[in-house]
Amino acid sequence: MSTLVLVRHAKAEQFGPADHERALTERGLADATAAGEWLAAQGLEPDTALVSTALRTRQTWARLVEAAGWDVEPSFDSTLYAADPETVLDLLRGLPRGSATVIVVGHNPTMAYLAQLLDDGASVMAGEFATGAVAVFSYDGDWADIDEGSCRLTAFHVARG
Repeated sequence: MSTLVLVRHAKAEQFGPADHERALTERGLADATAAGEWLAAQGLEPDTALVSTALRTRQTWARLVEAAGWDVEPSFDSTLYAADPETVLDLLRGLPRGSATVIVVGHNPTMAYLAQLLDDGASVMAGEFATGAVAVFSYDGDWADIDEGSCRLTAFHVARG
């Protein structure tokens, strides 16, 4: 059984020098820290991390790692910045077989659509996929075969600082 964690970046500034360079707000920094603490309390530690190259996702990742006490090198992937759900699925399908717990830190609407797409329908996500939302899924199969409805939502978290 594998675990997939989808994270929408935490609350970011409305404006920046460019959209790619928008930083997290104080609330976003606090929410990302809370999400990392929550993930650690769930006993989750990724062995594979895919993170968008946008500043707000890199900052979210840094806070998650610090709060959770993880020691994993992320793969910063520029395709996650403007990815659609199928692109993220392709990235997941390319993961090595030994990846047991995978975390993806990205953007909406993709993270919300992907969470809904992967969910097998046995559970209902609480509310919207707000900034800082974390969805944890179990997946029983090879990453190469991940597809619609192939995962089961096991936990959902949204921090509000």
